[in-house]
Amino acid sequence: LCLPLTSLPSPPGLRIHEYLYFQVLSPGDIRYIFTATPAKDFGGVFNTRYDQIHLVPADPPEACGELNNGVFIQDQIALVERGGCSFLSKTRVIQEHGGRAVIIADNAYDNDSFYIEMVQDSSRRTADIPALFLLGRDGYMIRRSLEQHGLPWAVISIPVNVTSIPTYEMMQPPWTFW
Repeated sequence: LCLPLTSLPSPPGLRIHEYLYFQVLSPGDIRYIFTATPAKDFGGVFNTRYDQIHLVPADPPEACGELNNGVFIQDQIALVERGGCSFLSKTRVIQEHGGRAVIIADNAYDNDSFYIEMVQDSSRRTADIPALFLLGRDGYMIRRSLEQHGLPWAVISIPVNVTSIPTYEMMQPPWTFW
């Protein structure tokens, strides 16, 4: 029996190659809707909408071990930078610090269009929190704004249902092509 994949039931939540959107509410200079992609074969899904939750840049940014600001990541979402260890390792570090999700930004700061597919490493470990990939330019602009304002985190809403927002009202980052 050979069925097309579209006829098979799919699990709830996000699946491969789907986009997830979040909106920065503060600081105001980056009050845009950003696009991210979920990890391909590890991590959880968003079963809850967070209307105002902190997006906390990890310190150190690559989050490959103990965090200097782990106490601020508890019950929040971490912004992590790609590099230094596997995507799954980063996700587990954030999970171990009590984070609700991790957004991993590309370390290529000029990347404004190429999404990387985050896959399981060879360790056979798992992670329960959602892991999302963010374009490098978006991650860089968020971190830069926080530094300029001297803020320890951004306030975001995640996920955002963009199908209910008229196109002309969609606040997209001016540096990203949609």
